[in-house]
Amino acid sequence: MSPFTRSRQLSDPTEGGTEPDDDTAAKDPAGERAEAEKPEAEPDTGAETEPATLTEAEPDTGAETEPDTGAETEPDTAPHAAADTAVDAGQDTAPGPGSDGPPGALKPGWFGWRRRYPRAARGVSVGTTVLAGALVLFALLVPNQVEKIEFASFVRIPAEGVLLAGLLLALPPKARRITAVVMGAFLGLVTILKFVDMGFYQILARPFDLVLDWILIENGTDFLRETFGRTGQVLAVTGVIVLFVAVLVLTTLSMVRLTKLMVRHRPVAARTTLILGTAWITCMTLGLQIGTVPIATKGNAEFLGNRVEQVRAGLKDARVFEKQAAVDAFAKTPPDQLLTGLRGKDVLFTFIESYGRVAIDDPAMAQQTDAVLKEGTGRLKAAGFESRSGWLQSPVTGAGSWLAHSTFLSGLWIKNQQRYRNLTTSDRMTLTNYFGKTGAWRTVGIVPGVRRAWPEGKYFGLDHIYDSEHLGYHGPYFSWTPVPDQFSMEAFQRLEHGKKDREPIMAEIILASSHNPWSPIARMIDWDDLGDGSVFHRIKKEGTNPTEVWKDPEKVRTEYRRAIEYSIRSLTEWVERYGDEDTVLVFLGDHQPVPTVTAGDTGKDVPITIVAKDKKVLDRVAGWNWTDGLKPAANAPRWGMDKFRDRFMTAYGPQG
Repeated sequence: MSPFTRSRQLSDPTEGGTEPDDDTAAKDPAGERAEAEKPEAEPDTGAETEPATLTEAEPDTGAETEPDTGAETEPDTAPHAAADTAVDAGQDTAPGPGSDGPPGALKPGWFGWRRRYPRAARGVSVGTTVLAGALVLFALLVPNQVEKIEFASFVRIPAEGVLLAGLLLALPPKARRITAVVMGAFLGLVTILKFVDMGFYQILARPFDLVLDWILIENGTDFLRETFGRTGQVLAVTGVIVLFVAVLVLTTLSMVRLTKLMVRHRPVAARTTLILGTAWITCMTLGLQIGTVPIATKGNAEFLGNRVEQVRAGLKDARVFEKQAAVDAFAKTPPDQLLTGLRGKDVLFTFIESYGRVAIDDPAMAQQTDAVLKEGTGRLKAAGFESRSGWLQSPVTGAGSWLAHSTFLSGLWIKNQQRYRNLTTSDRMTLTNYFGKTGAWRTVGIVPGVRRAWPEGKYFGLDHIYDSEHLGYHGPYFSWTPVPDQFSMEAFQRLEHGKKDREPIMAEIILASSHNPWSPIARMIDWDDLGDGSVFHRIKKEGTNPTEVWKDPEKVRTEYRRAIEYSIRSLTEWVERYGDEDTVLVFLGDHQPVPTVTAGDTGKDVPITIVAKDKKVLDRVAGWNWTDGLKPAANAPRWGMDKFRDRFMTAYGPQG
């Protein structure tokens, strides 16, 4: 009997199995010797084990030998690998009560739950691994546009995933762990950027600009507050933050878990990676597709490559814009030579929010919008007014009204916030500046959508600005819209246009009732009943609920059309009621509405119309070949919005 055997303590008969019969033991010396030499029993693992007998020839190693699993085990990951292997096998290797167990042995996990329910524990472990794989695959394959998400998008082979798997298998342990964490976090950031892109495509029909669009996030939260209240804003922002943090954490943990799984099953993982790599090359070479979706994709590499180019272009854009802004054909024109064809006239530049070409061309809206435009044309003609209409191309779509307004007024293509800031801090003259420079007009702004300090207003050279707090309105907001259009036009008449013995006015007017989300919207009432706007409390209650409307795209489109009709009627009825021989109205849309309304149309065209009673005013633009009436023909001339300023000033200058 070896010293090793003699040093062992007999196991407790209540833990190791059935207690032997005393009589049998006494009568069987061989049995007694075998019992004395039997090693100490291992803790109950919940699984059957084969008895192993140590013989006299076995050396005492002082350590327990684990069975060969056929998987590669690395020293620094061995405890973790053993833990996962035990769970995968439905076993718990923790020692029993009162025993510290051998070094490296697992302790009871999940408060002992894994040991009590080994099969359930194994199911949870397998399920977690499957979810981790699904999340990583989702992050690798999800497109950055909602309309591109389909089943075929998620059965592709991502080149980045295959290369990453090969890299992780080839790296040494420490570098592998670091790479798994870094790549998991990076994949989470890319996924978050894709989610942000989805939102931008839904509103602006373009991806998020990493250099220039950060200011729009603040504008977006303001819109939420003004549309759905402070509570809605807080809930939405909180939900977005929680989602982004969860994506970042879960992709990192998932990548680490999958890396450990690949290492434990290295031969299988290596073969699978090789097969997928070969399949990717084959599918890419043959151009195999599922429907219109290629099976082999390198979408993330292209996605990131486009972002790098976008950042480079954004950084260069400031220099390009500076050169463009320095060119101004009228910068040296004497004041008495500016806008001579409009002297003595009241000139109103009026923007209708989101009044895009879709309101006129879309079959679902065309009939109703056409009726409103024909009605307006007829009523204005009966009042002695003529009109001409064409198309302009806006620099933006879905939102970003101030970029369109500044493009129209400055004669420069203001396509992003960086250009807008550079413009409003420069000495570039706008159309409104030039009217002010002549000294022949009082320049005013009617901007009901402005509800806080607007320092940029000084740049546009307006003598006085009436924002939402200075129009005398005491009615309710209509969702985002602070003041209904009909009241805004009546306030302009009361505060400026209707005054006696005044000088000619140049006004910039922004009508906001057709601003997203178009629910609820006001309706036309008798102009004499407007009062201080309190009547709109009752009218708002008759309107629709934006939360309900936005559940159905067709309802959104219907409410959008109704909002445009209301804005057009507010404007044309004002001209019919208050306009005279000296009234010149230029009204236009600032941009197309959001993609929910345009239904996939990516065009940026907006209608523009000039209305005047004085025939000489319209004769000056006869060469533009615009369409008679308030509705531009489909083939009417189409200009970039940045071209209007110079053409307008030329037409109404001394040579016009």
